[in-house]
Amino acid sequence: MPDHKKLRAHPSMQRFGRGLMEPSLWHLNRRSVSLALALGLFIGFMPILGQTIVAAALAIYFRVNLPVAVLGSWISNPFTFALIYFYAYKVGAWILQVPIGAYSFEMTWEWFQTDLLQIWQPFLLGCLVCGIIAAALGVLFVRLLWRLMVIRSWLARRRKRG
Repeated sequence: MPDHKKLRAHPSMQRFGRGLMEPSLWHLNRRSVSLALALGLFIGFMPILGQTIVAAALAIYFRVNLPVAVLGSWISNPFTFALIYFYAYKVGAWILQVPIGAYSFEMTWEWFQTDLLQIWQPFLLGCLVCGIIAAALGVLFVRLLWRLMVIRSWLARRRKRG
């Protein structure tokens, strides 16, 4: 992790004040990392602009690991967002028991006025459900991995001693 003194002294960081220097935003512990990943994954599934900024702001608010939250939000990126949002739409349509239509995405005002108005409910519900599931799986994954690393460390110390 970056040295807090060097980070605090950097001129570009001065404008953010002391809030960004909160140690809990940079510490690596099981709680902070697992909750930060959950937050980042949840935000990554939400169809909003500025997911990275939202994830960073929420990480600061909830005092979880800032870099992990930001990295988690990058699950939706220019390469994955179409697949993620299509799958989220399918999940929402399945939950609402709505037939899946054959829609083609176009970044035009006409598409937003016609096609999006027909699919917004299953789409948003699917994003919410997939975000919650991804967040829960992220917490479980980090905590399980953390536990396995601790057990491995214990066993290595035991072997070293005797």
